[in-house]
Order: sequence, then structure tokens, then C-alpha cells
Amino acid sequence: MGRLFGTDGVRGVANKELTAELALKIGRAGAYVLSREKNGRARILIGMDTRISGPMLEAALVAGVCSVGAEVVCLGVAPTPAVAYLTRTHGFDAGIVVSASHNSYEFNGIKFFNSQGYKLPDSTEDEIERLILGEAEMPELPTHGGIGRVRRAEHMVEEYVNFAVSTVNVDLSGKRIALDCANGASSVTSPAAFRRLGAQVLVINNDPDGVNINNGCGSTHIEGLQRFVVNNGCDLGFAFDGDADRVLAVDNKGGLIDGDVIMAVCGNYLKQRGRLRGNTVVATVMSNLGLFIMGEKNGINILKTKVGDRYVLEEMLKNGYSLGGEQSGHIIFLDHNTTGDGLVSALNFAQVVQDSGVTVEELCSIITILPQVLENAKVAKSGDDRYASDAEITAEIARLEAKFSGRGRVLIRPSGTEPLVRVMLEGENEEEIAADAKALRELIEKRLG
Repeated sequence: MGRLFGTDGVRGVANKELTAELALKIGRAGAYVLSREKNGRARILIGMDTRISGPMLEAALVAGVCSVGAEVVCLGVAPTPAVAYLTRTHGFDAGIVVSASHNSYEFNGIKFFNSQGYKLPDSTEDEIERLILGEAEMPELPTHGGIGRVRRAEHMVEEYVNFAVSTVNVDLSGKRIALDCANGASSVTSPAAFRRLGAQVLVINNDPDGVNINNGCGSTHIEGLQRFVVNNGCDLGFAFDGDADRVLAVDNKGGLIDGDVIMAVCGNYLKQRGRLRGNTVVATVMSNLGLFIMGEKNGINILKTKVGDRYVLEEMLKNGYSLGGEQSGHIIFLDHNTTGDGLVSALNFAQVVQDSGVTVEELCSIITILPQVLENAKVAKSGDDRYASDAEITAEIARLEAKFSGRGRVLIRPSGTEPLVRVMLEGENEEEIAADAKALRELIEKRLG
């Protein structure tokens, strides 16, 4: 068996790859590792999104956690950032989220937060994994009164809504704001938060039935919200993913505002007010070149990490930065929460819009998003990085980068799960970079396929 934990916990098709049996083992091993140094009973918080498999996996996790003597508090349906926040503020020893984020309903996942609300380091996940796979021994399980207890506390989700609203100081009265809740966890939090700030809220895709989460809606299918905003005369729209740790926005004309634009706008706002620590925004290698050009023009340092919000967070924590995220809408406002938080990001963006006194379109003009073209080259095996040492391929990459002369770039990334090398070109002329990307993809396939 390969490594169970990926970049965002354990994930797979529910009842096939992610079974109830595996969930029980994950709960047992995770609770043991994360509560081992606790004097007395450890306390674990569990939340989930709206997938049909959520209650099944929650029940298995609860059984596993209780089997090592830990106590469980079940939030029910709650956004991932709510679990992180409540774990930290209520002194839980760990938090667990049952969610597959933006994936379709047949998938599910299990991810952990430590007592401070941060995702686990690889070393801790490795220790949990060794116990699950039988490569290390669990202690003798408690009996009698040593078995853990369970209680439900759905009311605690309201505390997260209060917290999210407290991160801004804005009156949205008179604003028509559309929300696409992706039939997911944000259904129970985001509309309430925006209404509390006075906005006229129009909500779509907030009727989860277990199988419609992310189905043609939410941040991975933004086109529905774009049409809705225009057709209903809204000032602004926000689309969340299934577990509400990411958000994308839409302006009043239906224009997309992705994570790069949100970071540019909010980063500049915070810098002007002396609240952008280190005058730095942490992004990933997949962020648009336009974000880096914006940074140069406005005195903001844009740092690059590997793809994945955990790597963004690591860089932020290492150097004390306050804002970072991904193009996909995982935005971390570290002064507020310890993980990507779709609702906090949406509320803070709405405050910047309100404070600016200009249209959303004008506000977002601080950044020019350059066209990106992605091609997938079919190669012999997953993780194939031979392109980096192939003279013909590296020469072509160098030629393209010289041609772009700082106004474009080439990014090559092997897939870790499929026999593909991802070829991304970015530049000012979409037709030209599309032809260049196709030619480079064909060259990689010829040399490595």
C-alpha cells in the first residue's frame, strides 16, 4: 500500500478506497498519537461536509477515537475552517474533518488539525500511518470506564459565524450579494454571516441532499454564479467549495475574481494600512504572472512555494507573514485563522470593496491576469521528471522563456498520480502561447512517451 496521507489528508472513493474500517483505524491511531501526552482524557472535535458518506465515516471515526479512551464532540455539518477555529479556541487536543473539499460526492476524505488549528506535519502523519498499517504497535485498549464518550454540539458552529463576522468592520446595507454554497458546508454559515452585516443576500445551491455537493456549482463551476449575478443585478458574488475553505468572487458584470486577484486587492489594501507583515504575500508557482508584476509595481514582495496551501502556510509561519494563498481561492488570513477560510476571505474582500469607494471592476484593475494555457503530455510513468535533463526539451524551454522576456513563463510539472507531465505557458498573446504549449507538449511526448 502506498502512503495514505496526501497533501490534504486521506482521500478516496467512499466505501471503496476510504472504507468505514479504514476510518476506524485512522480515528484510533490519530487520536492516540495526538493525545498521547495528554494528562487525562483527550478531547477531539469532529466536523464534516454534506456528502452522503459523511455520517458513515463520522461514526467509524468516533468509534476509533473512543476506543483509545478519548472524548469526542461532533459538530455535524461545519466548514473546515470552523473546525480549525473551534479546535484552537476551545482547547481541543485535535480536530478532524470528514470532507473531500472540491471533489464530487463519491469521494470523501479525513484530515486532522492539531490543538493549535494547524494541519499536521508529515512526520506526525507518518507516525499515524505506521500504526494504521501495523508497522508500529498500539497500546492495550481501555475497557470499563476508560472507554471514551461522545456528545453532539451543532450549536458551536454559530460561534464560528460570530468569529468570521468579527474579522471585519463593515456595513453592507444596500448591497446585493450572491452566494453559491456548492450544496456544501457553507450553507450553514455564509448566508447568516452576510445577512448579519446588512447585505441583501441571494443564495443558490444551498439545498444539500448528500449527492449534489460541488455538482455543477460552487467555486469549481463558477459559470453558474456569473450568470446569476448578472441576471439578478447583484453587486458582488462569492462561490465556495464543498468544505468552504476556498472562495472565488464575481464582479457585477460577471467577471471572475480568482484567488490571485483577491490576494492582490487585499494585499495592497493591507499594505496601505501598514497591516501586511513584511510587505509580503505568499503564493505558489501556479499563481499568475500578473500577481508578481502587480507586486513589483506596488512594492509588495510575492513569494512562491510549491502547489498546496500547506506549503503556503509553512512559509507564512516560518517568516511571520500575514497573507497567502492559491489561485484556486485557498486564502489564508493568518491574523484571523490558521487555514484557508472561504468565509473570512469573502467578508474581508467585501470590506475592501466597500472601503475603496470605487467599482469592483476598477478595484481589481490593480492586477492584469495574463492568459494561461495548460497541456498534458502523456509520458511513460507518473512522477516522470526526465524532461529536466533532456537537452532538447530544456533547450526549447530556454528558447521560449527568452522569447517571453519577463512577460511570460513556462512551468513544467510532473503529475504524482498519473503518467502525465503538465505543461503550463503564460503570456500576453493567448493564441501564440497556445501554439507554443501544444508544440512543447508534443516534444515532451516524443522524447518521454
